[in-house]
Amino acid sequence: MTFIKPIAAAAALAFLAACGASDRIAVQPPAIAETIRIGFRSVEVKDVSLPSYAAADEIAQQAPDGTLITSKVLWADSPDRAISLELSRNLARLTGKRIASEPWPFEERAAATLVVRFSDLVAGTDGTFRATGQYFVGVYEARERSGLFDLSIAYDPKGGPVAIAEARGRIVLDLAKFVAREGLR
Repeated sequence: MTFIKPIAAAAALAFLAACGASDRIAVQPPAIAETIRIGFRSVEVKDVSLPSYAAADEIAQQAPDGTLITSKVLWADSPDRAISLELSRNLARLTGKRIASEPWPFEERAAATLVVRFSDLVAGTDGTFRATGQYFVGVYEARERSGLFDLSIAYDPKGGPVAIAEARGRIVLDLAKFVAREGLR
């Protein structure tokens, strides 16, 4: 009987932990098969600015009437931090240059800084994931620049949070390509 008590206690703790746990989804990096040349040897990606619904832990979809529907599934990491890291990782893989998110980890300062401000970053229930906003490239001793972006990709809304996470990964990669070609040349 003393052997059964520890097993029963462990099973009860596992059950209670499972009841209180939320599912979490991490964005897997999409494959990159191309290289883009940029005009800087190094770039610091500043923390991105997200709308409050996109910065929330809950994964959301936008209905045609504009209302947001949140799921009980959470992002594995805070979206602003995760997207900053995704963007810097994608830019580094695309360009082969020294690119990192803030705080800048190197002694020598970055040749340029990148700031991204999203006005929208949302998966629609219609199967379109959209990202709009503005980027700013700060350059020391050279001409600074900025630009607008309006990107969208199709995804399967029936795929739920997993499909939304995959679509977010693809749209952040598309944003990295766009910024590399338009803002970091």
